[in-house]
Amino acid sequence: MDFQQNLITTIHDYGLALQDPALLQRGLRERPTSLLIPCLMEEFRRPALALIRSVLQELTGLHQLVIALSASSVEEVRQAKAFFADMPFPVHVQWTNAPAVKELLQGFTEQGLDLMGPPGKGWAVWQGLGVATRSAEVVALFDADIRTFSPAYPQRMLLPLLLPSSGVAYVKAFYSRLSLETHALQGRGTRLFVGPLLTALSQLMGESDYLRYLQAFRYPLAGEFAFTRDLAVNLRIPCDWGLEIGLLSEVHRHVALSRIAQVDLGLFDHKHKQLGGSPREGLQRMCSEILASVLRGLMEHQGCTIPAEQVATLEVLFRRVGEDRIRQFALDSAVNNFPYNRHGEELAVQDFANLIRPGVQSFLADPMAIQLPSWSRLLSCASRLPDDLATAGLDRSTAATSEAVLQATR
Repeated sequence: MDFQQNLITTIHDYGLALQDPALLQRGLRERPTSLLIPCLMEEFRRPALALIRSVLQELTGLHQLVIALSASSVEEVRQAKAFFADMPFPVHVQWTNAPAVKELLQGFTEQGLDLMGPPGKGWAVWQGLGVATRSAEVVALFDADIRTFSPAYPQRMLLPLLLPSSGVAYVKAFYSRLSLETHALQGRGTRLFVGPLLTALSQLMGESDYLRYLQAFRYPLAGEFAFTRDLAVNLRIPCDWGLEIGLLSEVHRHVALSRIAQVDLGLFDHKHKQLGGSPREGLQRMCSEILASVLRGLMEHQGCTIPAEQVATLEVLFRRVGEDRIRQFALDSAVNNFPYNRHGEELAVQDFANLIRPGVQSFLADPMAIQLPSWSRLLSCASRLPDDLATAGLDRSTAATSEAVLQATR
């Protein structure tokens, strides 16, 4: 790994660092810290979540683990509780689509608030943050399908926020996305879409602080991040596949660059998304929504958009940059003796390029996003909502006991 620094403070993995659990434990004692894992019930049948559980069992100083769970029945919620029953810290399983949760949130419609985001990671993250920030000063988020999860992950993500003199408010992960089985490069959404898109936009639009900011992140689509409570409660949460880019846009709005860091987690593997047979499926749908999120960020932070007469130019630039990246990835893979399907990558770039023109046109026709309001806004009109949401998200048989445990830890 190199040792270069740029716009965003970068914490490298030099391959020589010795993990110091005592340092992390000391930080956890001084700043109450929660971990948030948005989760579907199907993850409990895969080995990745069992690996995550075994690693977190050693994190004895953690204030709370919040599992934001989409489940179809009370029985599934109880299975999830049993799965995490032996953890050395409180675990709150937030049943995100519980009938009581839906009833509670639908009640805010009369106040002009739409809190019923479409089911998905965004809605789960929003609920989990509401629950976690009730008593935690630091919150870190990890996905439930990480197959390479190790003790270094929480340590490296949390320490920048727990070290008293760092001044950091937001931490974003980056890593090498490789298949554990074949060692082939993964992460096509980042490598073949977001990277070329940001470069093409920079060539088209010239100097842009917002684009420079996004390009400073080595893996802008990483789903692993951590922040202080003060920041977490002030972020609007996007409810589509633009979640990660949308959150980076929110962080750009609220935080000075000197208070942002990115952390190398090394080798990383999780579930892989298929390209999809149409623009409404798989990676193609994800990239269409990411495109809209980037364009929205340009509007919000730079006050500019893509003129209709330049859309074709953007498409041509994107394809050229994407083809250049493929050549680079092919050489990188060859020298490392990794398999590389160059033809498949070329086809992916063609499909992604074909998303540009209709994607820009669709965005300009309707630029507004589905975003859940920040918790700071909600607390101003419903101060008890986080506690009420946490109670509604528990199955009724364990609600009183779980809340009593958390109150005791406070």
